Amino acid sequence: MKPPIAPRHPSRRTLHGVTITDDYAWLKDEKWQEVLRDPSLLDPEIRAYVEAENAYAEERLGPTRALQKTLVAEMRGRIKEDDSGVPTPDGPFSYLWKFREGGQHQQIGRTPRNGGEMQTILDGDALAKASDYFKFGGTRHSPDHRLEAWSADLRGSEYFTLRIRRWDTAEDLPDILTETSGSVVWGRDSSFFFYVQVDDNHRPLKVYRHVLGTAQADDVLVYEEQDAGWFTRIGESASGRFCVISGGDHDTTEEWLIDLSSPDPEPRLIAPREKGVRYSVADRGDELFILTNEGGAIDFRIATAPLAAPERSNWRELVPHRPGTYILDIELFAGHLARLERANALPSIVIRDLATGEEHAIAFDEAAYALDMAGGYEFDTTILRFVYSSMTTPSEVYDYDMATQERTLRKRQVIPSGHDPADYVTTRITATAHDGTEVRVSILHRRDLVRDGSAPLLLYGYGSYGMSMPASFSANRLSLVDRGFVYAIAHIRGGSDQGWSWYLDGKREKKTNTFDDFVSAGRALIEAGYTSAGRIVGHGGSAGGMLMGAVANRAPELFAGIIAEVPFVDVLATMLDDKLPLTPPEWPEWGNPITDAAAFNYIRSYSPYDNVTAQHYPAILAMAGLTDPRVTYWEPAKWVARLRATMTGGGPVILHTNMGAGHGGASGRFSRLDEVAIGYAFALDTVGLAGAKP
Repeated sequence: MKPPIAPRHPSRRTLHGVTITDDYAWLKDEKWQEVLRDPSLLDPEIRAYVEAENAYAEERLGPTRALQKTLVAEMRGRIKEDDSGVPTPDGPFSYLWKFREGGQHQQIGRTPRNGGEMQTILDGDALAKASDYFKFGGTRHSPDHRLEAWSADLRGSEYFTLRIRRWDTAEDLPDILTETSGSVVWGRDSSFFFYVQVDDNHRPLKVYRHVLGTAQADDVLVYEEQDAGWFTRIGESASGRFCVISGGDHDTTEEWLIDLSSPDPEPRLIAPREKGVRYSVADRGDELFILTNEGGAIDFRIATAPLAAPERSNWRELVPHRPGTYILDIELFAGHLARLERANALPSIVIRDLATGEEHAIAFDEAAYALDMAGGYEFDTTILRFVYSSMTTPSEVYDYDMATQERTLRKRQVIPSGHDPADYVTTRITATAHDGTEVRVSILHRRDLVRDGSAPLLLYGYGSYGMSMPASFSANRLSLVDRGFVYAIAHIRGGSDQGWSWYLDGKREKKTNTFDDFVSAGRALIEAGYTSAGRIVGHGGSAGGMLMGAVANRAPELFAGIIAEVPFVDVLATMLDDKLPLTPPEWPEWGNPITDAAAFNYIRSYSPYDNVTAQHYPAILAMAGLTDPRVTYWEPAKWVARLRATMTGGGPVILHTNMGAGHGGASGRFSRLDEVAIGYAFALDTVGLAGAKP
């Protein structure tokens, strides 16, 4: 079967003295807002082309179909099907989730605090039967434990509908709130809650107060963000006394507090926004604890301020800024402060006794690992919950007594089909980037690997928004590693793996450092004998998909294949379209090419779609979601069309679009495995290991 050839309908635009011709702009449906709500409204010509691409993908990947089924069976065999979470106590109950044997979606419920049979309030499998796609948003019980607010997305477009369910009857109240961000914050008397409304351009800008038993049309607007480039979120404060309204973009933040005991509250500003200053607050009595980069604290510091006078002039140092030690997050309790920090690309948790000021750290000994704090419901407790894993060690959940320094293992991830960490090796190497910067690379391989350069290697990367890629455990990866692959994660600039400055060195006018770091990581792995040129499969999604498009343009000779999931590859056109959901909020990350000629020219110099050239390309698999509001379906569709029309050899270039899902792919824990298997089978096939046995 020959690949589809997209018709060319040239569209031209001149900006900053440059005329851009786009042959495939027609693949963007001008009614994209309506398509997000109802995919059946997609323009028939566009639908025909996307479905032709899917037919070609099905045909081209057909020889790997048996392998895909084998991979799904392996990955499913590593999942404990009746898995459950560790119960989280709150007052007389402990709340938890679990799966039934064979279930795709969570059941959500509670037990008596000291143990007992679980009462299920939400059965995800039952709720999902009425639609092809189902994903829970937020769920939160009311302070009096009588009600459960819950939300779900039925399209993959991230428009969540909110409902309220009674614990005594398991029936929903008449209240139905549509097109929300999915989360709520309850008032203390359980008669009202706050939520965020998403507008027609899919931007969360308004916070409403809903009183139970009233219509959504009667809800009171309590906060409206005027800057379309800012996103608005809500959450509970540390003590549970306040609703915290958090607004911000990638450079700047601002927070407001709403008293949850007030019948008619007014949001109270903590400190007015100041470009480049980020902060977040937690409360304890009459004092606020503030995590911030204010005052040049690139890797952040912690300050305190009086609740009654929280303005910046009253911020007092508690934990000073230490360059190279990045404070990621804090959890505040009645008597302790826990902070998650990272130095040399390795995390640790530091506990501070607020009465004495004494500190101690929780750290681990593996060469590369992941560590995170798991928040709970209770404030007046000495128990901190955290989660640990490494690329060889399955996830472990601990309860840690901050007073006695005793840790209790509450759960260890079970691999039903078996897993012996001793069969694998986790290590790190350092790659030297083009400018001399040292970039760390985490590596997983079987212990019996011979480092002679013959092994295929999957190199994963992201490198945007300050998001780090932890060296955590993934059972799915074992299907590649057990077939001879080396699995590597490149901790490239644009992420915060080595501090906030690591992020700043990979954004806006320094964005190409991200791509160069990834290429340098690949070459370092070759030099160290883990693989060889033409044996690497690059893998990234979303902004990591942009990375995949950029490195395919810049260093195609390194790669046997490229897996680009929901790839953000049409950067220039998207940043020029201020009507799209994420465009104004993304300008601080990439620059605003509408008003800034330098940003226009710089983005144009690396945007993967705009830099496709007449050269040999590796095999490429692009995966998209029709109802994706973040990376719209037409970006990968346009990219694939231009690749086919321009490249002089290589390939194949394959586009697989999920017609019933969005940014996260298929819903359901087992359905998602089908998509993982497509990517892994593609990777194995491109390096000649489609017939390899684990």
